[in-house]
Amino acid sequence: MKLNLGCGNKKLPLYVNVDIVHSRAVDVVADLNRAPFPFKNDSFEEVLCDHVLAHMDNFHRTIMEIVRITKDGGKLRVFASYFPSTKWFGDPDHKIPFGWRTFDGYTKLVDEPKFYEKWKLQHATNYGAGFPFIMEKRWFVFSNFKAIKWIGHIINLFPAVYDAFFCHWLPASEVCFVLRVDKRSLDVRPAQR
Repeated sequence: MKLNLGCGNKKLPLYVNVDIVHSRAVDVVADLNRAPFPFKNDSFEEVLCDHVLAHMDNFHRTIMEIVRITKDGGKLRVFASYFPSTKWFGDPDHKIPFGWRTFDGYTKLVDEPKFYEKWKLQHATNYGAGFPFIMEKRWFVFSNFKAIKWIGHIINLFPAVYDAFFCHWLPASEVCFVLRVDKRSLDVRPAQR
């Protein structure tokens, strides 16, 4: 099964569509700011969060609930407004800014230098999450205007450089992530339901 968290009016076929407000698009009405979510452990192969995580009161709790209800090896797909863009700061309901490194504290980055991994292991252990994800892909999305859409292809070749030095001059509209759930690397297992 697949889960679409915060679906709004966008009902996706083959997904369980969840939102806080009842509509024709919603299969399950649930407040995602309240844990536990109304699903059993390991229920879903994929969870889609399309512009919903920035609205959560407690990001860490929400992420750990997603880990709990997603099968080991399942996918988490996240689309979020990038923090320097008007799409992010133009919405007064946004609580969490999203950047290139938003999930770094939750992922084991395979190609990182060992000294960084040691720091991150200590940091994640102190935070209590371990590494519930493996980062499979992340990218920036720029405007849909053809005149500047090509810039995204160039920037996605050097995303960390862009994020560190140029993001305020030419802000992307979105940052996107595909993560794989890896429950074997968790320091603390999510609460059973």
